[in-house]
Amino acid sequence: MLKTRVISGVFLIALIAAMNLLGGPVMCCILFLIALQGLFEFYRAVGIYKEEGKHSVLECLGYAGTAVYYLAAVMISDQRLLYLMLIICIVLVAMLAAYVFAFPKFEGALVMKAFFGFMYVPVMLSFIFLTRSMQRGEYLVWLIYIVSWICDTFAYLTGSLFGKRKLAPILSPHKSVEGAIGGIVGTVIISVIFSFLFLRAYDLRSAGNIMVFVLLGVVGGFVSQVGDLAASAFKRNHDVKDYGKIIPGHGGVLDRFDSVIFTAPMIYFLAALFFGI
Repeated sequence: MLKTRVISGVFLIALIAAMNLLGGPVMCCILFLIALQGLFEFYRAVGIYKEEGKHSVLECLGYAGTAVYYLAAVMISDQRLLYLMLIICIVLVAMLAAYVFAFPKFEGALVMKAFFGFMYVPVMLSFIFLTRSMQRGEYLVWLIYIVSWICDTFAYLTGSLFGKRKLAPILSPHKSVEGAIGGIVGTVIISVIFSFLFLRAYDLRSAGNIMVFVLLGVVGGFVSQVGDLAASAFKRNHDVKDYGKIIPGHGGVLDRFDSVIFTAPMIYFLAALFFGI
């Protein structure tokens, strides 16, 4: 099991590294496939997709919306966020139209789950591509994974050594308050180390800019843990152990990218706010 997990992890890191280095349409296509699989896993977990193999209109609209959204992301550069917001609104209207004209076939809660899944997986993951596409994005995009996975590693190590108080005892009994704090502290340290490489590359060295990376580490470390716990909460609510088996030893896309989903938008908007890019 450990060997399988390590091999899968190495392959996943290699794929992400290649994706980040290439950027552009190649990165967008890979992210689209990851988002599509993640959305399928979410729809299956919450009951929108049934194991009988019959796909509902709501499910198909989610997949179609994902395809149009990622096509627009890679094809449009000027006012990209404006067009992406338009597509999000169109997907919502389309799902509501299916709800209205097929009434009472779908329950309102199912429509909300379908749209939430679209926002939660494809839209949130797209900020990896949007971060890579901004100026200096070839550096900043790595911070998404650093913040997410370094925080998880430090939280595990700190919690194993010093954990006493439970962070979310019902939801995740092995996570501790000490581990959560250790995860954030570790993320800040690695983010500051990363900042020296980034600031040197763009000649932006100053104490103020370094403090931006401290903030990125704090906010990103906190948000990544919220994302991890949120994914666990969805699984608990629907009696799901793992979202899938597509990544041997790790589970599904959502099992591996649960914290990245939350971290990517935060890194994008904080970088845009502080660096004006």
